[in-house]
Amino acid sequence: MTLRTPLCDTLEIDHPIVQAPIGSATTPELAAAVSNAGGLGHLAVTWRDPEETRDVIRETRERIEEPFAVNLVLDEATTTVGTEVHLETALEAGAPIVSFSFGDAAPYVDRVHEAGALSLQTVGSAEAAREAVAAGVDVVVTQGLEAGGHVQSEVATTALVPSVADAVGNEVPIVAAGGIADGRGVAAALALGADGAWLGTRFVATTEANVHEEYQRRLRESDETDTAHTTLYDKGWPGMPHRVLENETLERWEDAGQPPVGERPGETDVIARTNAGAGDPIERYDEALATPDVDGDIGEMALYAGQSVGLTDDVRPAGGVIEALVSETREAISRTAEWTDRDG
Repeated sequence: MTLRTPLCDTLEIDHPIVQAPIGSATTPELAAAVSNAGGLGHLAVTWRDPEETRDVIRETRERIEEPFAVNLVLDEATTTVGTEVHLETALEAGAPIVSFSFGDAAPYVDRVHEAGALSLQTVGSAEAAREAVAAGVDVVVTQGLEAGGHVQSEVATTALVPSVADAVGNEVPIVAAGGIADGRGVAAALALGADGAWLGTRFVATTEANVHEEYQRRLRESDETDTAHTTLYDKGWPGMPHRVLENETLERWEDAGQPPVGERPGETDVIARTNAGAGDPIERYDEALATPDVDGDIGEMALYAGQSVGLTDDVRPAGGVIEALVSETREAISRTAEWTDRDG
């Protein structure tokens, strides 16, 4: 059974599986491993300066000849480099696909196309999807409430994808994001009307991801009830909802009656530092990612994870994840097809 959808044709990939741009966890090694295995690898560059952006794109291109994507967050509350400058940097460095999130991609789509690249936009509603298609984006990504990391939707994936599919029709491919970690989820997304699946938490738990081993341990040991949708970790991106693993920081804040910013328990506590403890401080409610160079109380940091974390019980190479996803998806589709062939 082949597993090829309109998304594969548009992006020129073998399998309809996209690795989400999981912030500082992304690396050229991870993006290349996913793309080399037939999916679409992703680099998050929003929090990198232009020189770093050029470097990671160059390193990724040196590792593969397959397509990969570069993600830009458009919310100015968290960006440090102007979007136009950052986009131009990425395109000049040879990014073949650019995805946009947390903002309106319309002002940038034409420039992407002028460079011969493709554009994706993440949306959280059918109306936003219609606007994205009207702006000329090549692929729409629907992010459901179950997703880990920063979340721009209040609707569950199972309700959002069919609504977007009805709104967009066959104009552009649709990718479903949020709560997907195995082939059953990919098959379900396809059945809901998507043309592919976008996975984040599952790729945080890979050997190529730039994350702390304690973070990955927590992912392996957590289940679907161990996450919280909150705005608690707001230092660096105020007001933006996100989904994280529950921890003592969250519990202390809830036990205190969920006090506002400035009155939270341990508001200015330094719980970790970068550069093996010799670098910048990370305060208790900072949105910083737990990368391998961080030293301190990793468990009290924002450990981003979606509700699919209950299906993420091991850490393996990203290429192996893609292989398993494809096999599991085919099996799930075949099993469903068998039901329709039964007599009676």
